[in-house]
Amino acid sequence: MLTRLSTLILQTLTTTRTFEEITIVIAWALTIVVGLILLPNANEAAGGGLAVLMIAIAVVDARRFIIPDELTAGALVLGFLNAAMQDSEMVVEALAFAALRGVVLTFAFFCMRVLYRRVRGRDGIGLGDVKLASVAGVWLDWSMVPIVIEIAALAALTIYATRHFFRGKTIRSTTVLPFGLFFAPAIWLGWLLQSTFYLIPPTPSFQ
Repeated sequence: MLTRLSTLILQTLTTTRTFEEITIVIAWALTIVVGLILLPNANEAAGGGLAVLMIAIAVVDARRFIIPDELTAGALVLGFLNAAMQDSEMVVEALAFAALRGVVLTFAFFCMRVLYRRVRGRDGIGLGDVKLASVAGVWLDWSMVPIVIEIAALAALTIYATRHFFRGKTIRSTTVLPFGLFFAPAIWLGWLLQSTFYLIPPTPSFQ
């Protein structure tokens, strides 16, 4: 599986051609550097690996409107390893809470997918997005999850509204949106924010 995963990532990153894809790769290369500077410890490898996987997912979803299971599985495995490294004395508890968050968020996205299909008569959330939600749950704390979803949704709406405005096109209810293009980067951003926040020392009390 590791061989297939590495091959898929390399193929994804070496086949970028459009301006949007090149921009994504450059932006995430810079975020990896920022992450290494802000997190000079064991989290470096985990955060860097997550960033590479999220880059690959964003690029593939932008090109083909799919999220490969190999990339999602890789992010999940890396997420559980990251959770285990957070507290060596409570590994089982850390893994259990990470799994619980992943299951809850996956179930929530799946319910939204089913509800949307029943109301609109067509799919609004892809299964790839549902599986990607499990990655968000494993990597992010409860408080960060809604923030990441909101960031992804607002980014998607803003970019698509801007593109349609300048191209003189109307956004329709049938417009196809590769949500993974925005959700994947938002997951890494959320992880970076929560990791950086944990590194900020508490304000001393003078009471």
